[in-house]
Amino acid sequence: MAENLALAHLQAKGLVLVARNYKTPGRGGGEVDLIMQANDAERTLVFVEVRQRASAGHGGAAASVGSVKQRRVIFAARYYLLRLTKTPPCRFDVVSVDGDLSQKPHIDWLCGAFDAPSF
Repeated sequence: MAENLALAHLQAKGLVLVARNYKTPGRGGGEVDLIMQANDAERTLVFVEVRQRASAGHGGAAASVGSVKQRRVIFAARYYLLRLTKTPPCRFDVVSVDGDLSQKPHIDWLCGAFDAPSF
């Protein structure tokens, strides 16, 4: 449900869905919730991690994207990019969904939320 809300939010901002729930093969790989393409001149590829929390306790949804999760997203992004003939500009975003999903939760889009070393 949170992923659907995040997708709708990003599409309303002009991003286009490229892939959803992209996973690397094998155990211990990575996953990207949403791969989107920005509507900028460079056609930036955006790897999006979606996090949902019912309450803002412990820092809320965005705070739950720690270094281990970041490494897994970066791993999957690198694997995805190997399939492409030309590597486009890329960035890593987080969409946090805080609050009760049956109500109107707060959605926060953090552009460039983290970087990939040597990406």
